[in-house]
Amino acid sequence: MIVFDLRCGAGHVFEAWFAGGAAYDDQRARGLVVCPLCGDTAVEKAAMAPAVPAKGNSRTPPPPAAVKAMIAKLAAEQAKALETSTWVGAAFPDRARAMHAGEEAHAVIHGQATFAEAKALADEGVPVAPLPLPVVPPEAKN
Repeated sequence: MIVFDLRCGAGHVFEAWFAGGAAYDDQRARGLVVCPLCGDTAVEKAAMAPAVPAKGNSRTPPPPAAVKAMIAKLAAEQAKALETSTWVGAAFPDRARAMHAGEEAHAVIHGQATFAEAKALADEGVPVAPLPLPVVPPEAKN
């Protein structure tokens, strides 16, 4: 795990953890790295000061075993929740909107939406929530 200091187009600086530089590059290219303060997806690496080990240093990451255990528990809980949900892929925004408008029967679904699509749904009052871990189509291994 590596921590990056990131800066959005509005100038907000925040930290984010990634498995490595390639993971950051991949997630940023897919529009998954978003400023938590304003929602801007125009995010770049900010200049970082080196993390010097010191007593009480808040930037010291948790032990790798603890991180793996937390992620595994979260992944198991998410997988359990998705067992009763239907994958709709990129049709998610349209299907959620249709259910909200009463044009389609209500169902528990999950799929893909960009940050802008999810924000538009929330602004329209469509109840949606992000999943804590990335989800891939059922035919791909998660």
